[in-house]
Amino acid sequence: MRNLLKLAGASVLLYLAFAIPAPAQINNTVNFTTPFPFYAGNTKLPAGSYKVSPAGFDNTVLMIESVPAAHSAFIEYTPTQADAGHKTTDVGFKKYGTTEVLNTVWVGGQQFGMQMEITKFEQSLAKSGTPTTHSVAAKGQ
Repeated sequence: MRNLLKLAGASVLLYLAFAIPAPAQINNTVNFTTPFPFYAGNTKLPAGSYKVSPAGFDNTVLMIESVPAAHSAFIEYTPTQADAGHKTTDVGFKKYGTTEVLNTVWVGGQQFGMQMEITKFEQSLAKSGTPTTHSVAAKGQ
């Protein structure tokens, strides 16, 4: 009876390991260049080249840093999922009037991505209307 319970418990754990989708992960970095300034969380970053990487201290926080490292921000995200694997690596933005806000990071070939948390600043921008969305190509390393 005891062996049967151990086997049942192990079976449940194995089932859960495969049933729960793995959250999106950036193994090293995602690099992109943008010709416009944008907000990452509450931090305004100038146009330029950036790298996005795991913050290291929390699995739902990313660090975005300019290249060279003159500007940086930490951003909270929620794992998100596409219907199929994302074909390319890209970084998505929401545009409210003339203000750009970092929205998503997708890694090519993965079905899971990262949706940035909406800040109070972005909530205030949303009062002016519905944003348009667009993305810029990125490269994973």
